[in-house]
Amino acid sequence: MATRKNTQPPGRHAADSHDLIRVHGARVNNLKDVSIEIPKRRLTVFTGVSGSGKSSLVFDTIAAESQRLINETYSAFVQGFMPTLARPEVDVLDGLTTAIIVDQQRMGGDPRSTVGTATDANAMLRILFSRLGKPYIGSPKAFSFNVASISGAGAVTVERGGQTVKERRSFSITGGMCPRCEGRGSVTDLDLTQLYDDSKSLNDGALTVPGYKPGGWSYRLYSESGLYDADKPIRKYTKRELHDFLHREPVRMKIAGINMTYEGLIPRIQKSMLAKDRESMQPHIREFVDRAVTFTTCPDCDGTRLTEAARSSKIKKVSIADACAMQISDLAAWVDSLDEPSVAPLLTTLHQTLESFVEIGLGYLSLDRPAGTLSGGEAQRVKMIRHLGSSLTDTTYVFDEPTTGLHPHDIQRMNGLLQRLRDKGNTVLVVEHKPETIAIADHVVDLGPGAGTAGGTVCFEGTVDGLRKGGTITGRHFDDRAALKKTVREPTGRLEIRGATTHNLRDVDVDIPLGVLTVVTGVAGSGKSSLIHGSIPAGEGVVSIDQGAIRGSRRSNPATYTGLLDPIRKAFAKAHGVKPALFSANSEGACPTCNGAGVVYTDLAMMAGVATTCEDCEGKRFQASVLDYHLGGRDISEVLAMPVTEALEFFGSGEAATPAAHRILDRLSDVGLGYVSLGQPLTTLSGGERQRLKLATHMSDKGGVYVLDEPTTGLHLADVEQLLGLLDRLVDSGKSVIVIEHHQAVMAHADWIVDLGPGAGHDGGRIVFEGTPADLVADRSTLTGEHLAAYVGA
Repeated sequence: MATRKNTQPPGRHAADSHDLIRVHGARVNNLKDVSIEIPKRRLTVFTGVSGSGKSSLVFDTIAAESQRLINETYSAFVQGFMPTLARPEVDVLDGLTTAIIVDQQRMGGDPRSTVGTATDANAMLRILFSRLGKPYIGSPKAFSFNVASISGAGAVTVERGGQTVKERRSFSITGGMCPRCEGRGSVTDLDLTQLYDDSKSLNDGALTVPGYKPGGWSYRLYSESGLYDADKPIRKYTKRELHDFLHREPVRMKIAGINMTYEGLIPRIQKSMLAKDRESMQPHIREFVDRAVTFTTCPDCDGTRLTEAARSSKIKKVSIADACAMQISDLAAWVDSLDEPSVAPLLTTLHQTLESFVEIGLGYLSLDRPAGTLSGGEAQRVKMIRHLGSSLTDTTYVFDEPTTGLHPHDIQRMNGLLQRLRDKGNTVLVVEHKPETIAIADHVVDLGPGAGTAGGTVCFEGTVDGLRKGGTITGRHFDDRAALKKTVREPTGRLEIRGATTHNLRDVDVDIPLGVLTVVTGVAGSGKSSLIHGSIPAGEGVVSIDQGAIRGSRRSNPATYTGLLDPIRKAFAKAHGVKPALFSANSEGACPTCNGAGVVYTDLAMMAGVATTCEDCEGKRFQASVLDYHLGGRDISEVLAMPVTEALEFFGSGEAATPAAHRILDRLSDVGLGYVSLGQPLTTLSGGERQRLKLATHMSDKGGVYVLDEPTTGLHLADVEQLLGLLDRLVDSGKSVIVIEHHQAVMAHADWIVDLGPGAGHDGGRIVFEGTPADLVADRSTLTGEHLAAYVGA
């Protein structure tokens, strides 16, 4: 009988053999049966062009399966309250550890969400003030701007000893929410001059609100109400008449012989116009709302969101409102100065949290900063805070481009943090494009070779040196360095900014040259976005393309988002003499079984729902009768499955030639999205792809000034060259391009650089350099100058 040999090396425990994460046969999104082995307790960086499948492998396969398995350890009751996750399409996933995902999803845009509430720092401060604050005003709730003060009393019926007894009960909760602004810090005021012309009477057409035309019912409601003289100019109304006109509560009355509900002009406009989402308004209504509504700091709480009582309780002459308004680096020093043995554990934890902010490069923020105003990179680093001091080991940390929004100076600090997490015995997986971070990897996985359907395979696995010699796109471009321009363009004009004081800016005066490529740079938190977005409002002649998420469901795709589907539908309809609505999967042409979704969803309560391809339309989303209509030999579902490059050719000539569609496709190709298919759901696009899609849609806008916020986010080294070419073409066509950017290749390519600093927060907010990139390199007087000089090898 054969004896089984022990394959373990002598002295090695069996448990120590599980030192790899094994992935076999991954097919999520565009992955083509990927099989790799990732070393544990090492720093592994995943590289590849945008759309090559990095996020599909790291987030949608490894991290998703780890989270799903952890969720399955809870009871069915608890799972019912948790997000359901389907098992990724993969044959084998072995050696997984608990995954902690730190992604770039923007933090909630709720006006009550702040940096403090998002990181538990506020919760600890509230407890601190409720214990040490003088005078004592109540529990931690009394310091929370999310808790309103309420009280009540009444009779309650209680069953006791077989008898029903009535008792009187009263209760009260002392909250910290400012009653005027309801904890938002700002109130909305209507500019009455935009609603009516007070020199005219109602019969002379005083109302200037869109939709309120003389003779229409909205207008007659006021002019024929009889509550005031319609022939008298509004400025001559008595107090009573003005109140009835503007603020009267809803009341039923007969107007022009018809029973109608009359209410004051202001509440009526607030209900009909201001309650809607700004994005969903018609353009002329949106323009009116932007003119008429002003957001002003709440006069009662002075923007602190807190009641007077909450602001009156102080520790060492500092209220909780003062503490939240301090720069976090200053607040950490203040907390450190408190010596109170009764709350020592609380002070220690709070100080560690605040020190983590400083260490990660966010010491310039304040706790009252609204979470929705953080950039993607800042939001990701705020999420990292809670993991920095963690004692957990042998976990898997998954990062999505942690260097986003970081100046080269800050990238060195971020690299140190990643290495520290690894050295504590954790597996660190990083999706990254920046060579500075790829260089510190213990193991590199390069995906590609192309994007979309041309990607999804592992091109290289090994060390950084192996990558350099490997011949892949990443390897070839790894040591690319953009050279400084020999000549720069001459500006055609100046955009003057005077006395800019937004956020941390210190009365900044600067001239932004027009007709050239201007790069605004500086360390994170130095005031770049405050200067540009705060002083150059998007509007007349200015097209601003930020990093905000694209709103859209899984029914949205590049064709619907860019307006490309309209000319395509019209071309199909014209060719066959039918309605354009037939060629929309969200309208009359939708498959009735799956309602145009292409898949049928089965909800399994706390288990992951199952999506099965619709049997009737086979996932094509359209009715069979619609697919009988062809244009240039293709039906509508085949057209939506085309990548941009193929569609560009298809709509460019021949029977299917459609100039309107060709123009939009040209722009999509220009921004490097040639591989994306027209019908690909927006929810599957990567961050870099979404920003370039936005850029493509705005390229046709009639604006002379383009403002781009870090357009290299999510771009591979090879794609940055294409982006620079696109920026050059925009400038050469007569546009002025202003780019907020940290990437040295974009700085080197600029005609003019504005550098802010010298530090972040109250150490920044000043212009430390203005001039050409060559002057900045020669000068080397700023952090940016030093890093740019090192980059170009000067």
